[in-house]
Amino acid sequence: MNTTINHITTNEELRTAVLREIEWRPDVRSQDINVKVLGDAVTLTGFVHTFAEKGSAERAAKSVRGVVSIANDIEVRPGTRTDPEIARDVQQVLKSHAMLGDRKITATVEEGFVTLEGTVEWNYQKTAAVDAAERVQGVRGVINLISVKPTVTATSVKNDIEAALRRSAELDARNIQVSVHGSTVELTGKVRSFAESEEAEFAAWAAPGIGSVVNRIQITY
Repeated sequence: MNTTINHITTNEELRTAVLREIEWRPDVRSQDINVKVLGDAVTLTGFVHTFAEKGSAERAAKSVRGVVSIANDIEVRPGTRTDPEIARDVQQVLKSHAMLGDRKITATVEEGFVTLEGTVEWNYQKTAAVDAAERVQGVRGVINLISVKPTVTATSVKNDIEAALRRSAELDARNIQVSVHGSTVELTGKVRSFAESEEAEFAAWAAPGIGSVVNRIQITY
């Protein structure tokens, strides 16, 4: 009986911590986000007005210690805008984005969902394109079909990632292993929090020519 009570208390404490972190974020304005916790798994529900706000709520939850997995079921309810209006604005922000340079990325829109296609050299450019599209009013979601063109060898990518992990003050690089197969990076090892796992994955994505990152890092407390 006591074990059950303690487990419920722990769930409620984690739920409260996640809610407070979401409320603390200035880029999350919605008052209609709900949090459910079962063990170390968090489920977000409710609704927001932009896709970017949905992502910000998820990042807030991930930053809380004790969270291992997240299901983001928040619904985006934007104001009424036509697909051609959304497509025009997305294409404009992509064209004027400093990080994308002269990269040709196309955007098609259907019922508020944007599909991005094209080729870039760095993953940060792919991420920047998605981030820009998410912030356009009326966007309900982004399907990212942009590909990253590999331009370097697997050995140099592995060395670059390992160096980045060692530079990070948030990580103990000795506990993380890196392997590279073509444009795919696989991370293994152990860290102490969800945030550390994401930090390691972020470092891997920052290398040139990376098409995908498989994060198999275990979280231990």
